[in-house]
Amino acid sequence: MRIAVLGGDGFVGWPTALHLSDLGHEVHILDNLSRRWIDTELGVQSLTPMDSIQERCRIWHQETGKRIHFHLLNLATEYERLKGWLADHRPDAVIHFAEQRAAPYSMKTDRHKVYTVTNNTNATHNLLAALVETGIDAHLLHLGTMGVYGYSSVGAPIPEGYLDIRIDTPSGPCDQQILYPTRPGSVYHMTKSLDQILFQFYAQNDGLRITDLHQGIVWGTHTEQTRRHEQLVNRFDYDGDYGTVLNRFLIQAAIGYPLTVHGTGGQTRAFIHIQDSVRCIELALRDAPAPGDRVRIFNQMTETHRVRDLAELVARLTGARVAYLPNPRKEADENELIVMNDQFLALGLQPITLAEGLLTEVVEVARKYAHRIDRARVPAVSAWTRDIAQRVEHDPEGKRLRQVS
Repeated sequence: MRIAVLGGDGFVGWPTALHLSDLGHEVHILDNLSRRWIDTELGVQSLTPMDSIQERCRIWHQETGKRIHFHLLNLATEYERLKGWLADHRPDAVIHFAEQRAAPYSMKTDRHKVYTVTNNTNATHNLLAALVETGIDAHLLHLGTMGVYGYSSVGAPIPEGYLDIRIDTPSGPCDQQILYPTRPGSVYHMTKSLDQILFQFYAQNDGLRITDLHQGIVWGTHTEQTRRHEQLVNRFDYDGDYGTVLNRFLIQAAIGYPLTVHGTGGQTRAFIHIQDSVRCIELALRDAPAPGDRVRIFNQMTETHRVRDLAELVARLTGARVAYLPNPRKEADENELIVMNDQFLALGLQPITLAEGLLTEVVEVARKYAHRIDRARVPAVSAWTRDIAQRVEHDPEGKRLRQVS
């Protein structure tokens, strides 16, 4: 297949592009490199040193003989160029990663909120409109998030996209299926909720074939392909805005930094290893909906864990200290999370679950590149409201000079 990977320079996009190219597909990356500019804005860098996207693609060709094509394009602002690219290349599948993906970044300031909504919503709608206008029968896969559902306790498993309900009508009860109600916990999660409505409309109105992958928190470092050459390494975020919780714990442990648990640590989250993430995308590509089908929704996760349990696991493994800090997010202190993922299991996914060896692998990567870590960027300080901002802890290590009189 000819596959367009939108946002293919990112944390999940890059290993996905490698994985699909390795399978023999013709892969094109479309990216505006905004994630690299955000690093510059935040004054932080990937833990792992990243070459330019052009150099990464060159190394892949050198190692495998296979080419990944890169196109510099902004989906949110360059609609005509996007439409022209689609008309010229006519991909069989389009994988959409091209959205600002960090909840804390989306909540930093009003400017970051506006940017996240403008970038994410316009990118998605421009893509959908361009697919309709060009008449391409491409399978669209979108990387969504489990976070669209929020983290409140409902006492029942979250189904894969749709909820069975019964409505009382004048002629008697009527059974229906509706999109499972969203309850986004950040502006970022809100944009993913808006994506769902856009997908629903274009599937029913124009017959677009769409799969929406509601992914859990990604952890881990390597995939089979990124191990082949040091310059193919994936980006690895450790900062308070973009670093995911388990990866952050492992990095903190590697550099002797307290494991920062916010609030009680009773928040339950869904997780998936980076290798399983790219494998799920491969499986979903093989199982495309037909024109006229409703949006197919998968819960792309393999296990759930409480945050404090993860911290205690890493502390036992590494001897690190756990620090409980005020929570910068506006969320429940404790929640249960039960998630159904039957569809991927039925397609043959054999999940990679938390294992000491894989955790140790991440710690070893962190130690190798520890000299690249700016400890000042480790704390999570982007607050959800002004009131919460007053109690955010900026100095978990306790190194700042304090007034004593």
